[in-house]
Amino acid sequence: MSLRNLGALAGAVLVLALTACGSEESSSSTPSGQAAPAAMSASAQAALVVKDPWVKSAKSGMSAAYGTVMNTTGKEIVVVSVTSSVSPMMELHETTTVDGKMAMRPKDGGFVIPANGSHEFKPGGDHFMLMDVKTEVKAGDQVTFTLTLKDGGTVQFTALGKDFAAGNESYMPGMGGSPSASAMTMG
Repeated sequence: MSLRNLGALAGAVLVLALTACGSEESSSSTPSGQAAPAAMSASAQAALVVKDPWVKSAKSGMSAAYGTVMNTTGKEIVVVSVTSSVSPMMELHETTTVDGKMAMRPKDGGFVIPANGSHEFKPGGDHFMLMDVKTEVKAGDQVTFTLTLKDGGTVQFTALGKDFAAGNESYMPGMGGSPSASAMTMG
């Protein structure tokens, strides 16, 4: 066998070996008996990264989750909803000024994460609002959240529970967050 043919054979064996490793890794990352995540969710997971996520500790009532959502793609991505097992109801919230006071309200249309950019969710600003917390969130807990995107994809992230004295924002329920809506203060 010539040196050239031997090199080609070695290259083919290497490609096959790498392909086999890749397929083993993919199948072992999915637990037995479960289907692999949908391609849309997998691509959405790679497209958005949540940096430094955390959630305010709470025994019950209201809480909020924060972090920086980074878009690694060349097109904007819209986050339209969020869920978590610790709260039966969550909302995407923006913070605005109403009658000279800071107020939080549902964000109509969701949050746009710009292409190759990021959007910060922070106390006193935009955040993921947990309503009627059913499972206590303690400092140090790991809480899983799922973002749903406008295209139907989903992204999961885990946030660290932290003790935090919230600002004194008022909650303006309702679609427009009108000043006439009843207000609740997050404590």
